[in-house]
Amino acid sequence: MPSVRDLRDRIRSLKNTQQITKAMKQVAAAKIRRAEQAQKQARPYADTLSEMLRDLMSAVSSVDHPFMKPGKSGAPAGVILMTADKGLAGAFNSNLIRAAEIFARENGNVRFYTVGIKARNAVRRLGQPDHPTWAINAPSKIDTARDVAHRVTDDFVNGTISEIVLISPKFVSMMSQRPETRKLVPIETSSFDTSQASDEAAPKSRGAVEFAPSPEFVLSRLLPKYLEFTIYSSILETDASFFAAQLVAMNNATDNASKLVNELTIKMNNARQAAITKELLEIVGGAEALKG
Repeated sequence: MPSVRDLRDRIRSLKNTQQITKAMKQVAAAKIRRAEQAQKQARPYADTLSEMLRDLMSAVSSVDHPFMKPGKSGAPAGVILMTADKGLAGAFNSNLIRAAEIFARENGNVRFYTVGIKARNAVRRLGQPDHPTWAINAPSKIDTARDVAHRVTDDFVNGTISEIVLISPKFVSMMSQRPETRKLVPIETSSFDTSQASDEAAPKSRGAVEFAPSPEFVLSRLLPKYLEFTIYSSILETDASFFAAQLVAMNNATDNASKLVNELTIKMNNARQAAITKELLEIVGGAEALKG
C-alpha cells in the first residue's frame, strides 16, 4: 500500500495537471469562437462561387480545362491529408490518419500532400519521407491554401497524379468531428446540381446573365479559384474541428483528474488513519509492557 507521502505527492501532481487541462480547455473555447467566426465570414463567398459555377455549368456544353478531363492513367492518386499541428485532442488526428491509411490500402498507388504536422509525421511513418507538406497554423491560411492548390494543380496537369482527393475533418457538432474523403479533381458535373439550382432560382425571377468574353472562358478561370477556396474552407473547418475536439478532451481530462483526486484523497485519509491507529496500538502495547 502506498504511503501517505506518496499519495500526497500524487494528489499534488494531479492538481497541477488539472490546472493545465483547465487552462487548455479555456484556450480552446476562445479559439473555437474565432474559428467559427472565420467560417461564417467565408460562407457567403463560398455560396456565391458555387452559385456562379452552377450557372456556368448549365450555360456551357463543354469546357476545355484540365480539371474537367480524366487524369493520366496509371499515375498515383494525389491525396491532401489535413490534420492539426498539435495533439491533446482525443482521437481527432488518429481518425484522419486512419482514413488516409484505408484509402491508401484500397487504391494502392498514392502520393500524399500533407497539411499539418501530425499528418506529415504520419505519412513519414507510412514510408514517404519526402513529400510536399505545409503547417496548418501558418500566419496566412489563404496563402497556404493557394500554395497547396498550385502544387497539386501543377502535378495533376503534368500527369504526376491522376486525381486530387481531400481527406479532412467535417465539423458536425461540438461533440462530433468525422473524417471526410472528397474527390476534388477531375470535377464532375454532378458536383453542381444544376436542376436544383434552377428550381431554387425560378421563384426569384433572376434576369439573364451575360458572361464576357464567354461562359467557357469564365468557367476556366473560376475552376482554379474553386479548388483554392475549397482547400481554404477545409483548413478553416479543420481548425474549428480541432479546437472542438480539444475542448471536449480537456474537459474530460479535467473531470477525470477531479475523480482521481477524490479517490486518492480517500486512500490517503485511510492510510493516515491506519498509521495513527498503528502508532496508538504501539503506545498502548508499550504501556502494557511497562506495567507488566
